[in-house]
Amino acid sequence: MIANSKALHVSDPTESLAVSLFGELFMADQLARNRLSKILPKGMELSHFSVLNHLARIGEERTPAQLAQSFHVTRGAMTNTLNKLEWAGHVHIRPDWDDARRKLVSISPAGVRARDTAILAMSPLLADVVNDVGVDKVRAALPVLRALRQRLDEAE
Repeated sequence: MIANSKALHVSDPTESLAVSLFGELFMADQLARNRLSKILPKGMELSHFSVLNHLARIGEERTPAQLAQSFHVTRGAMTNTLNKLEWAGHVHIRPDWDDARRKLVSISPAGVRARDTAILAMSPLLADVVNDVGVDKVRAALPVLRALRQRLDEAE
């Protein structure tokens, strides 16, 4: 049975704009994740790529807790992802010699290759989307998207 209800109208123009903006962001995120997950190398999940990409970009070891915080996920979720990456040989996990209770994670040479392979697989799709939307439009949108990300990150 479908509920009989009238469409909700937000009266504040800023709130209406915010709802529209975030609705578009959520849908674009869902569609992008769906398309990218289909073209990633066999066995790689988007969460795996994200961690490998992060580790490759920063070029330093991180604790699982630091990685969980960076990705705004639970330590348990990050541990699960790291275990899969370690099993695949994409990360090295070692004890922290200064604090035996902690572990440190780094990307392995195989992890760098896997990340690079994933980027090569994703790049044509991403470039097609940028070209279809328009390079200038995308370039103009980046500062706004970056500011939104930074503002949301501050709220944590």
